[in-house]
Amino acid sequence: MSQTPLSYKDAGVDIDAGDALVDRIKPLAKRTMREGVMAGIGGFGALFEVPRRFREPVLVSGTDGVGTKLKLAFEWGMHDTVGIDLVAMSVNDVLVQGAEPLFFLDYFACGKLDVDTAARVVGGIARGCELSGCALIGGETAEMPGMYPPGEYDLAGFAVGAVEKSKILSGSNVQAGDVVLGLASSGVHSNGFSLVRKCIERAGAQLPATLDGQPFREAVIAPTRLYVKPVLAALAQHAGIKALAHITGGGLLENIPRVLPEGLAAHLKAGSWPRSELFAWLQATAGISDQEMNRTFNNGIGMVVVVAPGEATAVAATLRAQGETVHDIGAIAPRGDGAAVVIA
Repeated sequence: MSQTPLSYKDAGVDIDAGDALVDRIKPLAKRTMREGVMAGIGGFGALFEVPRRFREPVLVSGTDGVGTKLKLAFEWGMHDTVGIDLVAMSVNDVLVQGAEPLFFLDYFACGKLDVDTAARVVGGIARGCELSGCALIGGETAEMPGMYPPGEYDLAGFAVGAVEKSKILSGSNVQAGDVVLGLASSGVHSNGFSLVRKCIERAGAQLPATLDGQPFREAVIAPTRLYVKPVLAALAQHAGIKALAHITGGGLLENIPRVLPEGLAAHLKAGSWPRSELFAWLQATAGISDQEMNRTFNNGIGMVVVVAPGEATAVAATLRAQGETVHDIGAIAPRGDGAAVVIA
């Protein structure tokens, strides 16, 4: 008995849809091109030449995803900015070592490819790359029937940057008396969304209409802030910047210690930066302590800059001129028997 032939499309993979997505992506990626790109979208591998202005370049790499924030993107049909989150989570990490992000690759996986949705996501990735000055030079779109529920997808991102060997930020020269500056976040960024979603579930129909002057959903899903260009500008002007900490999973309490030498602690001044309505709502709804807030969320500070006291005012001025909201949030002190981060 003859059987009906089965095509790849019958098995759930639409090659034509994948080709259509590539055609949509190419002009988006083209806008991100920069010095060093030798071959971009379309090849088996993307070629990049480290710019010759680097004398002793050290490559710095980072990878991350967007996490369960994607569940809200699916539920609310808000796909335009999660790509910015994807880029920001990696390039902000690369930046912490003092590196300039050079290029970015993405991985988009789904059960059934919706070209319009995927193009919106990749449009956000391209925008994130533009805003951080790195090239979107490659990626992968994987259509895997049965692996993901209808309408859902997953994202992963990979960034590579470069820094002069002599200018790597390790935090090794941080000392007591250094000033801790905090750069304002744009909201929750991309960590803690399992708790955010539980808060939304708990609130039910009693969700606030607005938070911090934005519709509720826009405030919650606001993309992670990209600190690359302002911080690179500050690094180029001020030798007194000693360490940077990207405030991601683990919040202020677990990320700042990653750049502190043994025996030192960051003493942060409670109330030295404003409390947003969004974080106040999350804490009230979850019913959790300040301690738990500070180890779950960025709580309004997305990047920490540790700087020599004599340059703190000038560094803050440079960052503000670049569009950042900067707060003097504390200082470095001997740790003794206390915690590595004290907020009081």
